[in-house]
Amino acid sequence: MASEAWTTTVAALTEDAIHDILRRLPPADLLRAALACQRWRRAAARCSILRAPPLLGYFFHPADTPPPMAFSASKRTLFPVAFAPVDASSPSLSLDFVRRGTSSFTIYDVHLGLMLLLPVPASLPAGILPRILVLDPASRRRALLPQPPRDTLVDDRWRGSRQFVGAAVLSRVHPSRLCFDAVCLTIDGKHPRSWVASYRDGECHWKVLPLDMGVTIQFQPHWFEGRCVHAAGDMYWHICNSARLFKLDPATLKFSYLPAPSELADYHKFRVGERPQDGRLCMASVKDQEMQFWVRGETDGSDNGWFLEKRVCMRAVFDTVPGLPRDRVSRIVSTWLSDIDPGRTGKLFIKTMGYGRYSFHMDTGKLERLATEDGKEVVITETRLSDSSLPLISHQTSEDLILHEDI
Repeated sequence: MASEAWTTTVAALTEDAIHDILRRLPPADLLRAALACQRWRRAAARCSILRAPPLLGYFFHPADTPPPMAFSASKRTLFPVAFAPVDASSPSLSLDFVRRGTSSFTIYDVHLGLMLLLPVPASLPAGILPRILVLDPASRRRALLPQPPRDTLVDDRWRGSRQFVGAAVLSRVHPSRLCFDAVCLTIDGKHPRSWVASYRDGECHWKVLPLDMGVTIQFQPHWFEGRCVHAAGDMYWHICNSARLFKLDPATLKFSYLPAPSELADYHKFRVGERPQDGRLCMASVKDQEMQFWVRGETDGSDNGWFLEKRVCMRAVFDTVPGLPRDRVSRIVSTWLSDIDPGRTGKLFIKTMGYGRYSFHMDTGKLERLATEDGKEVVITETRLSDSSLPLISHQTSEDLILHEDI
């Protein structure tokens, strides 16, 4: 009996299948594959994030621990930015090269070895974007970007109603020079807009993009969290009290929504990040003392394009937190997931209401207190209605950066 001819072509392969093939290539071959077509270019870009550079440590704002179960909205005192190295072999980085210090700035993003800070919230006229401070801790260089000129957007009829959401590092043009692009997100009317600042050789140029009319903001813009999360090649903003994420594609600067699993639709305390093993988009939540870990991908029984990879009962873990209430209701109210470690260490960050901050390792089940030597919390400045990820600074080789930027 003659065998039938195999007619499946490369075009029939799914995105996940192409990604699984290309991720096995060495960097040089991966770069060549990226030149084949746009589809392979996208898959190769996803592969480039798999080669995670080694984590050196965390920049953070120390803060005093609030009283237990303090529901008041009193403002907490934040101390100047500090750096916590991963171990003794990591370099001890500092921001002491900033002449006037960083006491009037707060961390909004750390990406591609650059730190982006914004002024501590102050009253600015409606429609005015803040100045942006970008630092390179490794080379001890800095750039204070000016605000966009008034004529950047011709016939700016949204100036009086514009809502500024946040800013982030978009790309780094050169691995050894302070050349980069930063992006600001604003809501003009009911639609999002990107403002891109390009910094080259000491000069900054602003470009404003048209409103993204394909995306409508049907809620108050202050529900956005100010800080974004860089994950799986895209940028995400959490939305308070929402079952969706707000997504920006850095290559096209197009916005979209990404729904969470329907199982979490009535529970909005989830965080997005990257799976430690391969950098795939993932989501975690701690719901009713149970940790759930979801991964983006289509499988049998997937939920809105997510599949549940792991469940862990956190009751015994929380029992080890000194002073934490034992009754179910008080415990649920006073503990929640603050983020997935962007360093891809397999750790989740747990925040409590007055009982400290902790890291939880999903594989070992180990819970560790996050505190400075003098007992202050390792905490990021609270913006909007909730906090965001612990920013990290990583070492990248020129090959890593060239591969990432070229594809």
